[in-house]
Amino acid sequence: MKIINQNIQIDGIDKKILRALIEDARTPILEIARYIGISGAAIHQRLRKLEKSGLIAGSKFVINPKILGYKTMAFIGIFLDKAMNNPDAVRQLKKIPEVLECHYTTGNWSILIKILCKDNEHLMHLLNKEIQTIPGVSRTETFISLEQQIDRQINI
Repeated sequence: MKIINQNIQIDGIDKKILRALIEDARTPILEIARYIGISGAAIHQRLRKLEKSGLIAGSKFVINPKILGYKTMAFIGIFLDKAMNNPDAVRQLKKIPEVLECHYTTGNWSILIKILCKDNEHLMHLLNKEIQTIPGVSRTETFISLEQQIDRQINI
């Protein structure tokens, strides 16, 4: 692996390691080592270098929200009175646990958020009582996701 001016070059072995871990982050290092044909220590070294370079930003378990009763996903475009209200609005949005993502955007909205709710009634409550009451929010535009059809990471 070479790091040149923050550009990282990964070789075929690095790619095999990353693909195995993207598929299942719980894959044992020794299993990956046997598959690739190098030692477990070499895999650990490469993973440390990839982490140090910033290419790997941790690992996580994925919770199935439907099991917890969260069945309505929505994207909400938030219009702010003034762009200077963005930091305050984001601070308030962070307090709402159903807000999964928050993006400062170009275009019509100032902010685009992704939220997860139990149902449409829960969504309406969040819109009316939580999001639209944030100072500086002039209006919102909501898109309900009927089904997520693609969920992937960047191709390695």
